[in-house]
Amino acid sequence: MGAQIREYRQRIRSVSATKKITRAMELMAASRVVKAQQAVRESTPYARALTRAASAVATYSDEDHPLTTEPDNVRRAAVLVIAADRGLAGGYNSNVLKEGERVSAALRDQGKEVQTYLVGRRAVSYYSFRKKEYVAEWTGSSEKPSFDNAREIGERLVADFTTDFEDGGVDEVHVVFTRFVSMVTQEAEVIRLLPLEVVEGVEEPGEEELYPLYEFEPSGEELLDTLLPRYVNARIFNCLLQAAASELAARQRAMKSATDNAEELIKKYTRLANQARQAEITQEISEIVGGAGALAESK
Repeated sequence: MGAQIREYRQRIRSVSATKKITRAMELMAASRVVKAQQAVRESTPYARALTRAASAVATYSDEDHPLTTEPDNVRRAAVLVIAADRGLAGGYNSNVLKEGERVSAALRDQGKEVQTYLVGRRAVSYYSFRKKEYVAEWTGSSEKPSFDNAREIGERLVADFTTDFEDGGVDEVHVVFTRFVSMVTQEAEVIRLLPLEVVEGVEEPGEEELYPLYEFEPSGEELLDTLLPRYVNARIFNCLLQAAASELAARQRAMKSATDNAEELIKKYTRLANQARQAEITQEISEIVGGAGALAESK
């Protein structure tokens, strides 16, 4: 009986230590997710404005820019998968990795070769463990990405997009990331980054909002050369920020659930330990009473 009580108490100490860790991680995620949400709110209007500007120049100029021209035959597609550097975030990583697999499979079904680019150690581990090939990786900044991270990724994608197919280039670029909807909802999403198209959140002009006729100064080609790299970097940066906010929200929710489960386990083991202690005391009293009765009878 005593051994059983010691076992319960050991489990209570172990679960209590785990609870302290999960509680600390929950509080850290909660403090960081507020700043991550603010960063998403601040970057989204800029990304949308750049998209509209680049779309206007591409639409109303006669320039055939390589970043806006639809290829006649798409033979190779790039897929950028944005995951996290760490786990303990519920289904966050598995959801975006599954979406990346789904997109890649759909592209292959269309007869396209797929080149995969990875952001986050979890994505790298997932592909390495399964011996899946990928061409580039960026790790170490999933919770707090900087614009320099986005620029580095964007420059690589633009360089590969503007490279000839025979030299290893790609004909289109897709981004798989997790969109932050709310603290309880984060959705894996796919956008086509290149060639340029009007992406989500950018409204088509309607009857009350018509694009004016533009005159470009300097030329449309020079404007596109300036705008499009910034567009690519801004879109990637916004995706990284959306993913960071989603990761932190998912981690806070997962750690709160783990903390709640730890509290329930502590209550359970405490109750079992008390029951075992009560049974031990009852047995000791019974043994004392029995011994006293036997002593009285012997007299």
